[in-house]
Amino acid sequence: MRITDVFKVQEHTFSFEFFPPKDNVDALALGATIGELRHLKPSFISVTYGAGGSTQRTTFDVCRYIQDRLEIPAMAHYTCVGADAAQLREGLEYLKSIRVKNVMLLRGDAPKGETWKTVAGGFSHADELVAQARAMGDFCIGVAGYPEKHGEAVSAEADLAHLKRKVDAGGDFIVTQLFFENQHYFNFVKRARAAGIAARILPGIMPITNFKQIRRMAELSGAEIPKVLLDRLTPIQDDPVAVYKAGVSWAIQQCIDLLSGGAPGIHFYTLNKSKATMDIYRVVAG
Repeated sequence: MRITDVFKVQEHTFSFEFFPPKDNVDALALGATIGELRHLKPSFISVTYGAGGSTQRTTFDVCRYIQDRLEIPAMAHYTCVGADAAQLREGLEYLKSIRVKNVMLLRGDAPKGETWKTVAGGFSHADELVAQARAMGDFCIGVAGYPEKHGEAVSAEADLAHLKRKVDAGGDFIVTQLFFENQHYFNFVKRARAAGIAARILPGIMPITNFKQIRRMAELSGAEIPKVLLDRLTPIQDDPVAVYKAGVSWAIQQCIDLLSGGAPGIHFYTLNKSKATMDIYRVVAG
């Protein structure tokens, strides 16, 4: 099922994001996590792949399994990294051949320690990949939005203009980067609407379960951790149970406020862990 068809019948969607397994142990763990979260009847599941394009084919095949065997709409991430236009078309053709129609199209990040470089004959920006997929057939296309702007964007205005190019090229809906301060999301939506972007904008939420890990991820993504949250977490950072409780409590309040403020759903960045997502979902989705 196309995710846009899900939107037609669900006023609020609840979706989960995973990264693919690197080995058999990871595969077993991911299977257990998806099995637990399956009972929550997710609106859709998205699957990422490693920096530099690693685990790409695994991502595609995991999506195929989720949609064909578990009967849950699945969305495959796909990026411009390390491939020219012909290779990118080949990947899209493979997705068509396994009937994976939902795709999250991104420029992608360079491998760790490297700077972004466009492959000869490849694409430099996500809107080019979106246009390619739109020209090839009946894909349902998600694109990324950045409430606090992309780290490489020269300004919030330039970042928003790029988002509009992605939507105009064929993006059907937007999933945001993680954030911890809801006003960033509401301001982002307001600016997007003013810019003529009418697509559904799903807020991305990452539950805090590990203080050091979330600080690293916030730095990488450019997401601000509010002072009130830092003040709450810093004294308990070496107590994993206390951090978990505080992080889940914060995410629950975020989700409640977002939904009551008009957000059309929640996209959970699960980090392949089910407990925090389940604890939050049960409160906010009833």
